[in-house]
Amino acid sequence: MFESVSSAALSSALDGLSMRQRAIANNIANVNTPGYTAQRVSFEDALAASVRNGSGATTAVVQRSLEPTDLQGNNVNLDTETLSNIDTVLRYQFAARAVEGTFTSVRSAMRTS
Repeated sequence: MFESVSSAALSSALDGLSMRQRAIANNIANVNTPGYTAQRVSFEDALAASVRNGSGATTAVVQRSLEPTDLQGNNVNLDTETLSNIDTVLRYQFAARAVEGTFTSVRSAMRTS
């Protein structure tokens, strides 16, 4: 049960989303820092491939954004970061509830056996 593809995928998703949250926080904190390049975290494509291959385990990758910069060399867009934050929070909550449901099922099975 704990070694299933779905469990590994949920764990990988939570790790990736957590890393994305940290990157968004860094981006927002540096919105006015000259020369700061926004961070982007990607893992969804690698996670989908991992699930197709029967593993479910993957690692998120942090990359520098290639978006255009302002005159001070900063490319953080507060609107983009805000929307990304909302999306990431909702995805994290969904994945956390899925994990919670898995553990609830295990607890129920252990009580009835």
